[in-house]
Amino acid sequence: MTEKPTPVVLTELTDDGVLLLTLNRPERHNAWTLEMELLYNELFDRAEADPAVRAVVLTGAGRSFCPGMDMSVLEGASSGARPWPTDRLPPRTRPMTFPKPLVAAINGACAGIGFNQAVMCDVRFAVPGAKLAAAFSARGLVAEDGVSWLLPRLVGYGNAADLLLSSRRITGTEALAMGLVNRLAAPEDLLPSALAYATELARTASPYAMSLIKRQLADDQARTFTESRDSAAALLATAKRAPDYREGVRSFIERRRPEFAPLGEAVPEVAS
Repeated sequence: MTEKPTPVVLTELTDDGVLLLTLNRPERHNAWTLEMELLYNELFDRAEADPAVRAVVLTGAGRSFCPGMDMSVLEGASSGARPWPTDRLPPRTRPMTFPKPLVAAINGACAGIGFNQAVMCDVRFAVPGAKLAAAFSARGLVAEDGVSWLLPRLVGYGNAADLLLSSRRITGTEALAMGLVNRLAAPEDLLPSALAYATELARTASPYAMSLIKRQLADDQARTFTESRDSAAALLATAKRAPDYREGVRSFIERRRPEFAPLGEAVPEVAS
């Protein structure tokens, strides 16, 4: 019997509803391929539809997170021998439309596509010695996947311009100082820390409320303060009609952990 190949993205769901997604090409430092991209998007679609998944942690197998596109893929694409099928693929921005909390655990090299995927996560943990780089200008490319919109909002225009123009590598320590990552952890503590953070969200925060907050964070980037305030008032009225509001108040009064329903169960529709 032919042995089934190991998936290029591994999945593991904890009892608390945290899905661990692990980019799994350690022999190539988890460099990105078409197979990885297709499975990656499929797993995010599954995680969004699965009520058992309340939060996701994204990391890499071995000593790297993802250093970008596999060099063999880059060579084929640049020579025209094996062009990347951009016109047949969805945008490489799936984390931006994912309605559940997404935490990156950056355990090593993180560049190019890997850098963008980490930037698109909601929260980033990293080891002090992680090496992060946009890397696009060094390959003769532009800032891909909307990272030129995201990065200035995380680290400011000056830092974003520096990272994108120079393609220089920064450590996790420097990334923390400029606001690119939220937490540093020792290598042995990185994944446990990221999982613990995601578990706390899964246990104590309303999946419905978190989905609305993620929507606010995205939509408000293009709004004035007044527009944001008015939109929040409309969303608040919607949230107060949902069971999570009553459960959140009741659990606080009763001094117990809330028991929120999975995302999508018996919640009011939100107007676009």
